[in-house]
Amino acid sequence: MEKIAALLLHPDPQARATLRDYLAGVDFIRVVGETVTAFEAGELLRAIPYGIVFLGVDLPGGVSGLDLAKTLAGRKQKPGLVFLAADESHAFAAFELGASDYLLWPATKERFDRTVERLSRFKPAFQEISPPSAWQKADDASGGGDEDGEETVRLPLEEDEEDRFISALKQAWDLSQFKRPRDIEKLAVTLDGRTILIPYTQIIFVEAYEDYSFVHTATQKFLTSYRLKLLEDRLKPHRFFRVHRKYLVNLDLVTEIASLPGGNFMLRTAGKTRIELPIGRRRIGELKQVLGL
Repeated sequence: MEKIAALLLHPDPQARATLRDYLAGVDFIRVVGETVTAFEAGELLRAIPYGIVFLGVDLPGGVSGLDLAKTLAGRKQKPGLVFLAADESHAFAAFELGASDYLLWPATKERFDRTVERLSRFKPAFQEISPPSAWQKADDASGGGDEDGEETVRLPLEEDEEDRFISALKQAWDLSQFKRPRDIEKLAVTLDGRTILIPYTQIIFVEAYEDYSFVHTATQKFLTSYRLKLLEDRLKPHRFFRVHRKYLVNLDLVTEIASLPGGNFMLRTAGKTRIELPIGRRRIGELKQVLGL
């Protein structure tokens, strides 16, 4: 069966070992190579049609995982990216670059399984390859890798290729070309392997769901890989307000604030189907200021 080739890019050998363990039972992904720096990863990515890259955000050598993602953005067939990071500070930038998921590392097996489940839904969008016969023979002969369980792919350069490779690598890592993309006021969400752009003006509210969120429009709701806090930071300049720990609402579509028994409040939104959202008590004062009440 054809599998998706995965590259592990992380400076911590324990992180790579944990990733290998987590991926060992995944029937549609095959780990084909590990690297420590983005430069090493660039060499492998030129030679092997990887479908998925698991990469750290902070990498040695002066080029981060985000920088690598920017260089891959222009590829016609770019691999899926799963970022590993110590905190959420780079999550928004990662998803702007098309990340399939963003894991706070170390991650539990249960959380990683949710990543695998997401990748399985997006599987048609990733490039699959049959393992080359050389890799298969090596697996049969050695039992799957070195004594410590690691697999290594070595790709020596011919002498006449070295100069061209170094020149191309310098151009690829010219960080001066990296610029923050302009906000086009549309939210990119993935559905059945397709990327759909939802105008901010069509989003009624966003609902937190575990490590993900549901984006609600008048006719549909989309499960996204964004955390609610990230969408709050992105959408707040566009008149979205966090009315509750679980809800972010488009104030342009709010038609009424209703007072309920017990000192509670509820928002109602425009549309054929009236939607009511609770307002956290701590947020009602700030909301009234925003609305000029």
